[in-house]
Amino acid sequence: MRLKDKVIIVTGSTTGIGKAIAKRCVAEGAKVVLHGLEGFLGEEVLDEIGAENAVFHQEDISVEACPERLVKLAVDHFGKLDAVVNNAAWVIQSNIENTDRAFLQKVLDINAVSPFLLIQAALPELAKNQGCVLNIGSVNAWSGEPNLLAYSISKGALMTLTRNLGDSLMRDQGIRVNQINPGWVLTEREKERKRDHGLSETWFEDLPKMYAPAGRILWPEEIAAACVYWLSDEAGPISGQVVDLEQYPMIGRNAPKDTSTIH
Repeated sequence: MRLKDKVIIVTGSTTGIGKAIAKRCVAEGAKVVLHGLEGFLGEEVLDEIGAENAVFHQEDISVEACPERLVKLAVDHFGKLDAVVNNAAWVIQSNIENTDRAFLQKVLDINAVSPFLLIQAALPELAKNQGCVLNIGSVNAWSGEPNLLAYSISKGALMTLTRNLGDSLMRDQGIRVNQINPGWVLTEREKERKRDHGLSETWFEDLPKMYAPAGRILWPEEIAAACVYWLSDEAGPISGQVVDLEQYPMIGRNAPKDTSTIH
């Protein structure tokens, strides 16, 4: 029970990585504020982990004052707030030709500005308990894919936010801020996206070694397991760190022999 009695907000926790994080937090003894866009999915997660362990808030994270409402819900329902997991994100394809100002602003609002605003709203409560923030980024933060331009830009911004606040908030208020950058993860939405791209129902069962040296891609539960350390007291004073979670190095990788692409 590495998170016993901690109260944690997990944004975007009705599916995929966020859902896995919320479930693992509860399994480790925490109480969780669930968040997402779809009410029926939130209720499903709530039923699965138990209403005594969580409360659900349905709202677009980029809506005005949503961060304040999430913090208030945590305090009103559980009496305190120990940690924030900024997981909610809009994964959307775009490139230099079709990314206009309004679209880029919307992606940034959801993926970078909203996490900042939630941290800002949570500061007074986190400071009381010397709490922590865990931002869920992406390996695309390092440069990204050409067809994920706006998304990649937003994750780069989030990574800079993590490093900046990880220093200043630890020094000034004892609040740790860290980030994990998941690689290719087999979420429900990823399965849907690849099917929409014309791949088969079982596309993930036969992947090129270039993209999946282990023969499979990551599972949400594996990302969630890594989150426990950063949310627990075991992390001590470590702050301002960004850790990639992928099955090959992002920098200095061996030159590929197979240039075929699926990802």
